Order: sequence, then C-alpha cells, then structure tokens
Amino acid sequence: LATAGVAITACLVALAAQQLLGWSFLEGLLLGAIVGSTDAAAVFFLLRVGNIHLREMISATLEVESGSNDPMAIFLTVTLVALLASGLATEASDGAVLGAELIVTFLQQMGLGLVLGLAGGYAIVQLVNRVTLEPALYPIVVLALALALSGAVSLVGGSGFLAVYVAGLVCGNVRIRQQPALKNFQGGMTWLGQIGMFVTLGLLATPSQFGDVALPGLALAVVLIFIARPLAVWVCLLPFGFTRAEIAFVSWVGLRGAVSILLALLPLIAGLPHAQAIFNITFLIVLASLVVQGWTIRPMARWLKLIVPARYGPVERIELELPGGEDHELVGYTVHPASPVANGARIPRWARPTLILRGGQSIRLQKAGRPEPGDLLYILTTSRQVPVLDALFAAAHADEHDPAMYGDFPLDPQAALAEIGALYGFRVKRGDAELTLKQVMERELGDDIEPTDRVPYGEIDLVVRDIDDDHGITAIGLAVEHVEPEEPVLPFFFSRKDIRRAGQRIARRMRMRRARRKVAARRGVDQ
Repeated sequence: LATAGVAITACLVALAAQQLLGWSFLEGLLLGAIVGSTDAAAVFFLLRVGNIHLREMISATLEVESGSNDPMAIFLTVTLVALLASGLATEASDGAVLGAELIVTFLQQMGLGLVLGLAGGYAIVQLVNRVTLEPALYPIVVLALALALSGAVSLVGGSGFLAVYVAGLVCGNVRIRQQPALKNFQGGMTWLGQIGMFVTLGLLATPSQFGDVALPGLALAVVLIFIARPLAVWVCLLPFGFTRAEIAFVSWVGLRGAVSILLALLPLIAGLPHAQAIFNITFLIVLASLVVQGWTIRPMARWLKLIVPARYGPVERIELELPGGEDHELVGYTVHPASPVANGARIPRWARPTLILRGGQSIRLQKAGRPEPGDLLYILTTSRQVPVLDALFAAAHADEHDPAMYGDFPLDPQAALAEIGALYGFRVKRGDAELTLKQVMERELGDDIEPTDRVPYGEIDLVVRDIDDDHGITAIGLAVEHVEPEEPVLPFFFSRKDIRRAGQRIARRMRMRRARRKVAARRGVDQ
C-alpha cells in the first residue's frame, strides 16, 4: 500500500487528469503523485482520538500505511518535477533510459532509507541509554539526532523521510531512557508541526482562484475516492486474505491532508506551466477527502461491522520514569467507580500499591482499607503486568455482558467440545470430538483473534469473550441464536428443493428451541 498502492493511485489519477484537463500524462502523473499518499495525522486522529476500535490487523495496516507512504509520494513528486523542469521528459528517445534511472533511484532511496533508518534508530537508542544528561535535554537530543539522521541519509542519496520513520519505529518499540517524557515531547512537537503546516497552507491558498478549477478538481476527487484508491487497495490487499469489508474500509480511510498540499508547492517553486492549477486542485481534493471521508469513518466502520469493543473500558493511567529500573515501571491509577477494584475485586499481592492518595492526602497503606472511587494508587510493577492492572482499574463496558455480542453465557475454554455438544444438543463432527473449545476456535480463527469473534458450529455460535496476549483465548461464550442468512423463496411456485429447504429451516428452529430450553434450565441450576 505504501509503495505500489501510491504508484497505482497516481497512474489512475493521471489518466483521469488527461481526460478532464487535457494535460500530458506526466503532468497528470505529477498531480497523482502529490495526492497519492494518505495523511498520517488525519488517520491517527480519527482512529485514536475518535475512539474507533477496529480489528488490530486493520488498524495497524492503516497506521503503518499512512505513516510510511510519504517517502514514495515525495520520491515520485521530486523526480517528476525534476523531469518536467529539465525538459527531458519530452524527449521520447530517452524514455527507456529515464525509466531505468527512475527504478535505480527508487531502489537507492528506499533501500538506503530502510537500512540506515534501522541503524540510526539503534544508534539513537544506544546513545540515549548510555549518556547521562539532564532529564530536560533528552527530548532535544533525540529530536536533534533525528534531524541529523535525515540530513545524513539524504546526503548519501537515500530517503531521509523513510529513515526517520523507521528510526522512530525502532525507538518507540524498545525501552529507552525518559520514555514517558519523550512521548509527551514528541506528541507536542507533532501537533505544533501540524498546526504550522495548516497555517502555512492557509496563507498560500487563494480561494478566488478555485472557481477556475472547481469542476475538474471535484471530479478528480470523486475519481480518487471512489475509483483510484479502491482499485489500488484491492490490488495490494487481495493476496493477503483481507475480506471484502476490510478492503472496502481501508479504501475509504484514504484521507488526504497537509503533506499533499505541501508537495503541491514543489511545482510552484520549480515554475512549471500548470503549477498554480496543480496547487488549487490539490487543495480542493484534500478538502473533499477530509469532509466526505473524515466525517463518515465511524458510520462506515459500523455499517461494515468492523468495530470491535475495546479490550478495557475507560482507564486513567500515569506512567512515571523509574531511575535504573529497566524491567520495572511505576504506574499510577485513578480508581474508576465502575472498575472491578472499586466493586470488591482484590488487588493481587504482586500489585500492592506503594502510595495511596485520597482527597489529595497521602494515606498509610495499613489504614487505607479497600480502594475507593477517586483514589490515586501508585504501583511498582513490570511492564508485562500493566495490561492486567488496566483490567482491574478500568471501567466495565456497558455492553460487557450483552448476549448479542458475547453469547448467552460463558464457557470454560478448556471444556471438551463433545461434552458441550452432548449437554446442549448439537452434533459434533467426528474429527472434533477430542478437541477443546479453545482449540476449535483457534483453528478456525487463526492468529487474528479479537473479542466478539464468532465461530458457527451447527446450530450454535462460539464467541470470543476475552483474550490474553500470552495465553490466547481466555473466555468463550455460547450463543444459541445462530444467525443464518435467509434464502429467497420464489413467490409464485415452490419446487421440491424449496419445500426441502423450508422443512430443514423448521427442523433447525425446533432444535434451537430445545437448546434454548436447556440453556434456561442450566441457568436455573447455576443460579
């Protein structure tokens, strides 16, 4: 998506620009390269701050794509601007030579950017962890090292943008000194950069000129949103087992933003013939993308049934840097009124708080008693245990026990499928008789497992209630109401096949009613 997807999108937009604007293919390709990448700021903001919880594979794909496709768009834009400005693009005899040079330059920039980015990220981590500085200097040093890495990689012919992105991935996924402070500083610098970009774009835009290109610009926006982006995503994701709904959603979250408009400045700087038209059309495409796609991401995800419940409810956590503690961290939690801890759940022995603040006053642990809503607890723990603490101090979901999502009641994942089948009256396949519920679900779902995932089995559904990063599925629900699509019946006559299907549906509903009665009886015994 970040490489071939951008190129495919640019080519399709170029073909549309040829027809709508009468430009050459390379001029249309330049416009397509400028608007070919998605905007990381818009995607991150809408998915995280918008509280849209998707399957991990989809959200990770969107975030990595939007963060890593800028180098490809920058490479194409800079190269095409150079070709159009030099006049070499008009010489047909040099077409093969230019194509070969383009491929060599691409491999050089992306290859060096990837390799030197990995090396630079490792060097930044080692330097920060080994050099003792004032705490306030660490964010400045990391930012300076990132800028130095970008410049050094660009000097040797690589992509500095890709190198910095890869270095950021390396630094963000290992333990580095002053990590909470670095995250806060980088977050603030990110927002400052975005604000600066949009203010600059507002100063450069001239709305009175938009009328001349409004119709072709909006037409190109329609082509980009509804044709070019979906086709590029479909070609790129089809070999990887994504469903049609997932491909459709990834296609829809192709938000364009400030990076596209900044790239549109390069033709203006180079003095190309249609530079002002390219900038104005890019501005219109970005506005149309943010308005049409940005406001409809949540409804689209809900319509495609891709939203999954969050692992935990609302939780208020504070991360603190612990000097010299590479394997431990100090976290603070505000006890939520609806959390398990506030409703009687015991705090594990290994998670006893080191400090309790109640009403702004420190309370001795011996006199604190049970945690009360609003208490601020500081706990010394390992990073692996933090998700467990999140579950203890987080609020419960409003739909935590909703049978429509999690099944009628929980089952033990280690229970044998044959025993459950005998108890609730559904037939178990001969090869599955010795398997547990967990084994059956992991076989059907593979590695990509999320809460509320369902596995139909006969007349029932097995539902994932909860998962753990270390142990996989930890809670399973059983849903008696197994929903199957209704098959259409011809209105004027009924064949033997129709009658047989109707009889099968009636028999299936009778078995479901018997199963529901058994569920009701079992619930009475449990209570």
